Amino acid sequence: MPQSSQLNFTHQLQDLMQRVGISSFKALVVSAGVSERQLLRLRRGEVQQMRVDTLLKLSQALQLSLTELVTTFDSTGMPQIWLQDGEQRRQDAASLQESKQLKREYQRLQVQLEQQRQILWQEFQQSTLGVLESWLLQWPTAAHKAEENPQLPAVKLLPLLRPMTQLLHQWGVEAIAPVGAELPYDPQMHQLLAGTAQPGERVKIRYTGYRQGDKLLYRAQVSPMQEG
Repeated sequence: MPQSSQLNFTHQLQDLMQRVGISSFKALVVSAGVSERQLLRLRRGEVQQMRVDTLLKLSQALQLSLTELVTTFDSTGMPQIWLQDGEQRRQDAASLQESKQLKREYQRLQVQLEQQRQILWQEFQQSTLGVLESWLLQWPTAAHKAEENPQLPAVKLLPLLRPMTQLLHQWGVEAIAPVGAELPYDPQMHQLLAGTAQPGERVKIRYTGYRQGDKLLYRAQVSPMQEG
């Protein structure tokens, strides 16, 4: 190929350089961070043989899009396959950036959810302690007095258990039956401490069980009624 045809894009390059205030080819080499050999290839219209990262540097220095740069300096017309390859690169880069953003957002949400969980747990603890306040303050003193005076009637300690009863009521927890109650034996609700009993036979509640709504928490512990 004659030398004159090899340099047929020099004028176009000079016009673009003038638009962005680059005064010489050497200044363009420094600004873009490319070699003089690569710049010579651009002036010859050999963009198809140039690396994409080199073209990106030149397009940024000349303030052009990559497509505009290739279209301007491709002497043969830009092949469709090159366009597709460039588009794929851009899509891959965009997908990678989006993936990084999603990862950062996921991590941010994890931190936010953990903070909310801690706040809710603290609020739950504070609410529970508020219900139990009188018991927390009075029970240790009452237990100490009971140790000092074994003759102290236990019935006097019962009012101190009201906050516990109130808390269970707020949570929807209820006893299956009171201690001492006599009921027909139900294997689903009752657990025998000793002996045997058939469903429907009378048993006595020894330790009460609990349920919360339709959910059974603990079966009541029972014993068979003595015959006679």
